[in-house]
Amino acid sequence: MRAVELVCAVAFVLVVELLNTAVEKLADRLTLDHDKQIGQVKDMGSAAVGVALLMAGAFWIFAIVERLGFV
Repeated sequence: MRAVELVCAVAFVLVVELLNTAVEKLADRLTLDHDKQIGQVKDMGSAAVGVALLMAGAFWIFAIVERLGFV
């Protein structure tokens, strides 16, 4: 069961990245001019990807530590 959870953690990162890319493409389609609010939205999307990566990384590290018998 742990393998399924680890794959889901990676899949979650990919889903968040796809959503972030979609938002960025839509924002670029609205205007190519610099817009402060669009920049903030893009930053939030990037932050969401970063948080997802940190969560998945922590999950993987815990699984590895558990597998090696340290926990």
